[in-house]
Amino acid sequence: MRTITAHEFPQEIAYVYARARRLEWITVGYIASSTAFLFFVMGSSQAMRTSFFEDAVSIVPAVAFLVCTRLARRAPTDNFPYGLHRATSIGHLIAALALSTMGLFLLIEGGLKLISQEKATIGTVTFLGHSIWAGWPMLIALLYTAVPSFFLGRMKTRLAPCLHDKILHADAAMMRADWMSETAAAAGVIGLGVGIWWLDPFAAIVVSGSIMRDGWANLRVAVTDLADRRPMKTDGSDWEYLAEEVRQTLENLDWVQQAEVRLREEGHIFMGEAFVVPKAGTARLTTLIMEAAATVKSLDWRVHDIVIMPVESHSQMKEDERSHRRETQA
Repeated sequence: MRTITAHEFPQEIAYVYARARRLEWITVGYIASSTAFLFFVMGSSQAMRTSFFEDAVSIVPAVAFLVCTRLARRAPTDNFPYGLHRATSIGHLIAALALSTMGLFLLIEGGLKLISQEKATIGTVTFLGHSIWAGWPMLIALLYTAVPSFFLGRMKTRLAPCLHDKILHADAAMMRADWMSETAAAAGVIGLGVGIWWLDPFAAIVVSGSIMRDGWANLRVAVTDLADRRPMKTDGSDWEYLAEEVRQTLENLDWVQQAEVRLREEGHIFMGEAFVVPKAGTARLTTLIMEAAATVKSLDWRVHDIVIMPVESHSQMKEDERSHRRETQA
């Protein structure tokens, strides 16, 4: 079985990858502590309960990144000739499913609390011999959760496009949702304190709706990536135009008359095929194809494996594309 070559990040990307892993380990430790803090102070507040479960689930993307990126860097084998690069796509799917399921559960629970008009109360607790309103520890816990989420989310947002890592981007979005949802939860706690009981379940609904929205958005991207959709940018804002750049590069070669390219995402990297129409009288075709492949790979570190196929005409390339579509659909 012929395998692809093992993939190694370029030096500058390896530095970004190492930094991202450090951030995710920090995230795991921070979420573990914030979840414990929320558990001990959440009381009967629905908003606090929702924030607790959100924090517990938000650890999934971080763990998925740590595990799946490690798997993706393993060398190809006879059983996995393309390597395990799609482990990152699977991790993205797992994280999206966890977020979507938990968001839906909490949305339903918060809605039922609001409909049934179940009124929670916040009493007092004893601290150093003094009775204080239990809402104060709740607000401190929410502050402890929100502030690191804000800064961690911003750092991960900058790193995700550099690695072309959609788990990291999903995690950054979750961090952003965290601090926004903690703000909503704080409003719910304050609402209970001033006697506006419905503000607590309403805040829980807002928080869970944010979780579910992020989960479903990432679920759609993860599923379509696994279905070999045309590559998109890490944040899903636009198509990746690397295939067009590869096509133009090939057509700029003095021996190529015309070229067509198709690429697919394999986690961090792209693989694909290029169909070229050589000019009449082209000699040393095998050598030229090998040189062209090396040129294409030098365009972007993400272009890891490209198969260049000489064809006689543009119509043959279109027929090859139609055959590929039929095979994919089958």
